[in-house]
Amino acid sequence: MKIKLQAYLLIWALAWPAAALPVDTNAPTLSVFTMPAGPSEGRDPFFPNSMRPYAEAQSHTKHAPVLTSLRIKGISQIGGQLYVIINNHTFGAGDEGDVITPDGRIHIKCLSISSDSVLVESGGTQHILKISDQ
Repeated sequence: MKIKLQAYLLIWALAWPAAALPVDTNAPTLSVFTMPAGPSEGRDPFFPNSMRPYAEAQSHTKHAPVLTSLRIKGISQIGGQLYVIINNHTFGAGDEGDVITPDGRIHIKCLSISSDSVLVESGGTQHILKISDQ
């Protein structure tokens, strides 16, 4: 009788639907999107005649930022620490941020400040800005 019961339970367990197993519903679903390089690879479903997706796919070439358009507006000292205003953005030594130039937005890091010059870095390129050059 005991063997019959065990066999019956084994058959019942194998026949039970797999949906009874716990499923992680909080797992994020990852989507991957690739921009087409040309009309043969795909098109915008909302604007099928637009060439915008292909222009953006080709414009991701890296070029060195133009640091010659950076201008020092002023240098000040507050509490023994020097601050500089570059293109209307205030930096202390070690600060980084985006400045707006005629060529577009540039992300720079202020490495050091002296009384008449500033050493900045952008895209791996260092540049010294001097007040006399303004």
